[in-house]
Amino acid sequence: MHILSTCPYVLLVSLWFFVFSGVTEAQSGPKPVSDPSRTIVNPPIAVRAERTQKGQTYTLRVGNVWRLQTATPERFDASALLRLPDGTFCTVNDRVPLVYQIKFRSDGNTADLVPAPDLFSTDRLYRVGQPTPKRYDIEGLGVDGQGRIYVCEESSRRVFRYDPSSKSGEVLPIDWAPVRRYFDPKDSNASFEGIAVGDNMLYVANERGVGRIIAVDLQTFQIIDHFQVAPFERQARDVHYSDLCWFDRELWVLCRESRCVLRVDAKSHRVLAEYDYAAVETSRSDGYFNPYPGYGFIEGLSVDSKNIWLAVDNNGFHRLADRDDKRPTLFRCPRPEAK
Repeated sequence: MHILSTCPYVLLVSLWFFVFSGVTEAQSGPKPVSDPSRTIVNPPIAVRAERTQKGQTYTLRVGNVWRLQTATPERFDASALLRLPDGTFCTVNDRVPLVYQIKFRSDGNTADLVPAPDLFSTDRLYRVGQPTPKRYDIEGLGVDGQGRIYVCEESSRRVFRYDPSSKSGEVLPIDWAPVRRYFDPKDSNASFEGIAVGDNMLYVANERGVGRIIAVDLQTFQIIDHFQVAPFERQARDVHYSDLCWFDRELWVLCRESRCVLRVDAKSHRVLAEYDYAAVETSRSDGYFNPYPGYGFIEGLSVDSKNIWLAVDNNGFHRLADRDDKRPTLFRCPRPEAK
């Protein structure tokens, strides 16, 4: 049969296929993208407010530096920073379930790390039916208006609350199901890294994979909000949070990989200001040997009206200026906008 004799039939079939395939496409919606290069590993960062309403950007400089000295030669990983209402600074060693006070010496450049079991104790923290973890990975420190101390434990994703006045503690009964999709199911070290307490809310930072800030009502222990904030200009699929601080009714967020601190309106999720501390951490005199340049060492944050305080978890590495010095460091950085 000659090809020309089949043209009307071919045209009719083509028209039928075009019309009905269009209907099917419209009913089923867009087809998924098959290009693997366009696959999104992590959800996009929720930074609409920060991009459209950019706040102030500042660069931090060092005011004072203290090397944190322990009484024993064991490695100390300073994984949080908290200033109590009386002005006392505290930190934790992520290897030991204790809170340590930072006591400044008169020489001006050294401070002692002193265990403070009266501030926090793991005794009686667990209720019946809750097994004690094989090891603790303590991260984050917070305090509420009643003086109760909050600590998060990374490996088991638990938050402890301890009342120094009654010497009693508890594991907060928080159901993490609403945000579990942001948790790394395999890496227990990509977990809770920082906490802060303010306005009767507990804020918990899921460090990475996916970085998320979780807001918990301390009356009901229900998760009522969760969000992600990021630096103004630095684009990333994920951000790494390493500590939180509550000051002056605002949430302050430490972004370890971006080497900056964000001042955040916790209700609107808007980033009000960004403080870059890269020059502080990487200086020749105060920086540490780092085999992973993209990985930051700052894991402790405290803020007051005049200063931003930063604590280093140097993971046992030595300072660039002194190969024998493996002590962690505490920085006081004056706030550039403070009068």
